[in-house]
Amino acid sequence: MEIKKLLEEVKTGHLSVDEAERRLKTKPFDDLGYAVIDHHRQIRNGCPEVIYCAGKTIAQIEGIVQNMLESGNCNILATRASEEAAQAVLKLYPNAEWNPSARTIVIRRQPVEKTGGGKILVITAGTSDIPVADEAVVTATFLGNEVERLCDVGVAGLHRLLAKLDIIASANVIIVIAGMEGALASVVGGLTDKPVIAVPTSVGYGASFGGVAALLSMLNSCANGVATVNIDNGFGAAYMANSINKINC
Repeated sequence: MEIKKLLEEVKTGHLSVDEAERRLKTKPFDDLGYAVIDHHRQIRNGCPEVIYCAGKTIAQIEGIVQNMLESGNCNILATRASEEAAQAVLKLYPNAEWNPSARTIVIRRQPVEKTGGGKILVITAGTSDIPVADEAVVTATFLGNEVERLCDVGVAGLHRLLAKLDIIASANVIIVIAGMEGALASVVGGLTDKPVIAVPTSVGYGASFGGVAALLSMLNSCANGVATVNIDNGFGAAYMANSINKINC
């Protein structure tokens, strides 16, 4: 954790007391007027504050990122970012990683500490669900998890999923991402004794109601051990999967 690292650097003489005091002045948060940045979230929750870019101006995103960089946040994750936001962040930190499918920006300034838990498996029913899966994969990886994925193994061709039972059995937590009627979560839930996190997507024709049909189907799953997050919420599913995974460390 950042505070522990700072104290260790003072103890070993790699950091002066005055510099440590300067860094601690920004703790536990910075009020920028338009955003109050929580620098102690990793200490409390095990994950630094994540920037949700949707609805924020480019100037606000730049200000938040700049503050987090100056305050010593080692690694930064931003979700639901536009290409314009990504280009602005890349000017602040040229080595930032922009994933246009996941709509994520990742800044890595130190190696990710592995959770020590098992593998998180991300499964998509169809290729159209991959952007939500990408958000989940980026998030779970950012948090230090080993991640594997299975794509396009939905119930329209169930044999594709049944051919991967060994991979399903090897996972510690499973994220199932599906649109249309969202049936895949129930199927996977009936094939494993591991926690299944269902993510309904907005993929589907008119009567799917932008993912509401899949959401209701997943909420009403007859398989045990299936929990459901909100529509297209790959980030939330990965965060929950990480929390579960750490319990078994």
